[in-house]
Amino acid sequence: MITAIVLVHTAADRIPETAQAIADLDGVSEVYSCAGDVDLIAIVKVREHEQLADVIASRLSRIDGVVGTDTHIAFRSYSRADTDAAFAIGLD
Repeated sequence: MITAIVLVHTAADRIPETAQAIADLDGVSEVYSCAGDVDLIAIVKVREHEQLADVIASRLSRIDGVVGTDTHIAFRSYSRADTDAAFAIGLD
């Protein structure tokens, strides 16, 4: 699974509608509204790199209210559960 974190700049008066339209796209697992330099953060999960172009460039970036995007592709995922499991090996 390929995960991309997409920082989305939107028109200020369209944030809720834009967020919902992005959330409704196949391949988008989550959308967060946030404070800071960007308006929304979308998490995109697809099986192949070619699908990123379809989801992000062909569909997400063309949604009414999207002004711009900045995409970051994740290499590896870390979580507390992963860390706890790694240090628990052989302790039983």
